[in-house]
This record gives sequence, structure tokens and C-alpha cells, in this order.
Amino acid sequence: QVQLVETGGGLVQPGGSLRLSCAASGFTFSNYPMTWYRQAPGKERELVAGITTTGGSTNYADSVKGRFTISRDNAKNLAYLQMNSLKPEDTAVYYCKVEIPQWNGIPLAYWGQGTQVTVSS
Repeated sequence: QVQLVETGGGLVQPGGSLRLSCAASGFTFSNYPMTWYRQAPGKERELVAGITTTGGSTNYADSVKGRFTISRDNAKNLAYLQMNSLKPEDTAVYYCKVEIPQWNGIPLAYWGQGTQVTVSS
């Protein structure tokens, strides 16, 4: 079955860095784009970054452009989110997500359990 496991969260001071990892299993990782989302307390879950199957194209939320970098290693079935220059407003639970078409062509979203990132002095 499809499984996504995020790791790498933690407590970091403003201006610090963290690298999140998303370990994927149960599907052909290299065939699907991957995305990172985050959800802060009391807020909607929001898209942070996305990456195509080969990593040749990426996109970012305006709030993280120039600070975050999404990447992937298809040989290891891993997706990453490198977060630099972290701000208190980056505090959230971070999730990775993949959408896989089902037998009827309708994509089904799979989410990891999330990893907590807290930016505070």
C-alpha cells in the first residue's frame, strides 16, 4: 500500500535551517509529481512546493520562494524540502503528498502523517 513518512522536523531558531525528508513506498515513486504542504494551528492546509517526476520543474508558494528548495532522489524514493532562513510564521505541521490515478482515472491523494516544524527563539 502507498505510504509516505515525513521526518526531519523540530525546533529551530529564526534564521535557522531544517531539511525535511519524505520516504515513499508502495508505488512507483519516479512516475509521480510530489508536493509538500503545511498546516499551521487554526489555518487551512496550504501548498508549499511541488516537483515534477524528474525534478526538472518546481514551484513554490510566494511565502517561501528563495528560502525553500524542493528536490527528490528517485533512486532512493525520497523527496526533500530544504528550508533556510526560517521565520516564526513557518511554524506548522509539514506534509508530503502524492496523487495517484485510480482504476477509473480519478486521482486519489495520499498524505503522510506530518512532521512538526517550530520556529522560535
